[in-house]
Amino acid sequence: MTYCLGIKVKEGLVAIADTLITSGTETSSKKKIFVEQKDNFSLFIMTSGLRSVRDKAVVYFREIMEGQDFNKLYKAVNAFGQQVKRVAEEDKESLEKAGFKFDLNTIIGGQLKDDKEHKLFLLYPEGNWVELGQGAPYVVIGNSGHGKAILNRTLTEDSSMRLALKTGFLSFDSTRVSSNNVDFPIDVALYKKDSFSMTEQRYERSDLQDISTQWAEELKTALENISENWMETAFAKLPVKD
Repeated sequence: MTYCLGIKVKEGLVAIADTLITSGTETSSKKKIFVEQKDNFSLFIMTSGLRSVRDKAVVYFREIMEGQDFNKLYKAVNAFGQQVKRVAEEDKESLEKAGFKFDLNTIIGGQLKDDKEHKLFLLYPEGNWVELGQGAPYVVIGNSGHGKAILNRTLTEDSSMRLALKTGFLSFDSTRVSSNNVDFPIDVALYKKDSFSMTEQRYERSDLQDISTQWAEELKTALENISENWMETAFAKLPVKD
């Protein structure tokens, strides 16, 4: 399992991915964000699913990009989807015979030269996609259940990139403490609208441990400060010991 989060706000894009790879009882750390940028061309790809499928699809996609100059992000998304279909044609049958489900969900974000703004897409294993628009500022793939609450309560399209990154980390941290298949280090990619320049940063556990601890303490304090008046009618029904 993995945790990959893409956030789109008016200011730009934020991408967060954990790096934990589990194979049986063995664990390792591998990058899950692939970034490609050149003049007037900036995109990232994050995937959840079989590593072999992801690696093969990315290699094929990079080869396609060497011979084509995409001018809009949706065209690049279509091209990556075609490569996922190509890998399915080559490997799906043998993978399923070996007991593995062909699976690759993908988040692609960025901006190409003829895009009026930055874009964020969710691509399914079948090669079809949806674009995130107004009212849907984020998408999560992988182990997504534990970290959605803070995203739903906090993020809007008007949120700053700083708030998006902070909220995104706390979403990851909530997932991490509730799951044994998501962990540090995490990779972050940031893209500011119309900049055509994407930056990357890796955070180790030691870099963010204080933030994780602070968040836990803040939650406890907030819970203690929540009014308890509404409980009185329920607790009043408890029997009173003589």
